[in-house]
Amino acid sequence: MMIFIWTLVAVVAVLAVTFAVARVVGRHSVVDVAWGLGFAVVSVVGAAVGGGSPGRRLLVAALTVVWGVRLAAHIAWRSRGGGEDPRYERLLADAPGSRDAYALRKIYLTQGPVLWFVSLPVQVAQLSRGPLGVMAWIGTAVWLVGFVFESVGDLQLARFRADPAGRGQVMDRGLWRYTRHPNYFGDACVWWGLFLIACDHWTGALTVLSPVLMTFFLVKGTGKPLLEEGMKSTRPGYEEYAARTSGFLPLPPRRR
Repeated sequence: MMIFIWTLVAVVAVLAVTFAVARVVGRHSVVDVAWGLGFAVVSVVGAAVGGGSPGRRLLVAALTVVWGVRLAAHIAWRSRGGGEDPRYERLLADAPGSRDAYALRKIYLTQGPVLWFVSLPVQVAQLSRGPLGVMAWIGTAVWLVGFVFESVGDLQLARFRADPAGRGQVMDRGLWRYTRHPNYFGDACVWWGLFLIACDHWTGALTVLSPVLMTFFLVKGTGKPLLEEGMKSTRPGYEEYAARTSGFLPLPPRRR
């Protein structure tokens, strides 16, 4: 269907603009800001060409845009004034020739297909013509839980980092007392919520691998493992914190 072609074009356009910006500013880490914006653009394009019921198209687009823009703004604010992200610095250190050409292959041409694939529930939901059903409202509730966890967790961590008393310490307050990664847990809930909205029609169930892939990246891929590896070597007391705090799902702290 045309929606899948148009959203693919949108992904290519977003990453092409991002690559151009990265070359100008000299930092390929700007692609992290484009990650959330890319989903927002896909949802808007999908809403415009999807042809499904207006209520569902508006709901899915609004939820995706709110999530994507907040995430992009948070990452942009967090990385302001800094240099290249150490992850990309290590990756580009192995470039056999042009760093930009290597970044294009290893970063942009990798994230593009993932972005498009993960957004499939959003695209499929915008094709459904029926009225909003029970699954749509359950999905919206799951999305809301995830959005609250992600945004509140990021806010609590930002305030902790801004406090000189917390410098070099481990954040174990607020939501971070119950899970070591409230933002990642929230992110996963957002995409499972959008998937459930797509499941208002049986075709939405076919996109189940999209939230599965997103959750895998957060828990086993480029999210939690890489972050915790760095925290163990830079934050005294992190291993003790990890021993008493759930790694993903929010749970009461374990007693030792």
